[in-house]
Amino acid sequence: MIERVRVSRYVTPLREGGSLPGLVEADDLGFYVCKFSGAGQGVRVLVAEVLVGELARRLGIRTPRLVGLDLCAEIARYEADEEVQDLLTASVGLNLGVDFLPGAFGVDGELATPGEVAGRILWLDAFTANVDRSWRNPNLLVWHGDLWAIDHGASLYFHHGWTRAITDPERFAAQPWDVSDHVLRGFLAEVPAADEHARSVLSGEVFAEVASLVPDEWLHFVPDLEPDQVRTAYVEFLTARLGARGWLPGESS
Repeated sequence: MIERVRVSRYVTPLREGGSLPGLVEADDLGFYVCKFSGAGQGVRVLVAEVLVGELARRLGIRTPRLVGLDLCAEIARYEADEEVQDLLTASVGLNLGVDFLPGAFGVDGELATPGEVAGRILWLDAFTANVDRSWRNPNLLVWHGDLWAIDHGASLYFHHGWTRAITDPERFAAQPWDVSDHVLRGFLAEVPAADEHARSVLSGEVFAEVASLVPDEWLHFVPDLEPDQVRTAYVEFLTARLGARGWLPGESS
């Protein structure tokens, strides 16, 4: 599973995020953007972050390293801000850490990036049904001149329907994806090459490898299913999606 480190210090809230992520320091001396398990969106968002982030990595898309962050109650006890203290208290245990990229800046204007990179990000967002990469919220950073994709928690919407049972993967496989509001819509011509590359890289075996990185603690949200059964469901949904083509955005979209 993903590497686990312990939070040694809560530094500051990052209030531009809707779920109030925070910057923390860990016992490996690294700084991480912490996405809390106790936030209102729940652990499904953390699962999506790991799955999609690791798929991005395998597609050659730059995305920050992910770790599990163990948060102890003492960190929460000494936080003065009541809102933050409540969030920390609700998140004691395992949270998600996203490697902090110091000096990175968000994309908020015309995007100058290689078409290959943009096409792969566009393909990944379509494949995982990511609804959160518009000009209003691009979730793209520029760091040392390179484009980095972040914040994949709004992907894989199907798992929000897993309340008492697993839904049908074929429904997700056939679900179209709306490209009209996407920040990289201008790179649609790059999608066929990105599709060819992705299908040469991804497979059921890769999906299983990626799913194995998700900690057990975040996979208990479907009653009566063990974590490995939930992992298997993710593999089935992603495999079914890869076997379909109706969701793929084209130049006429």
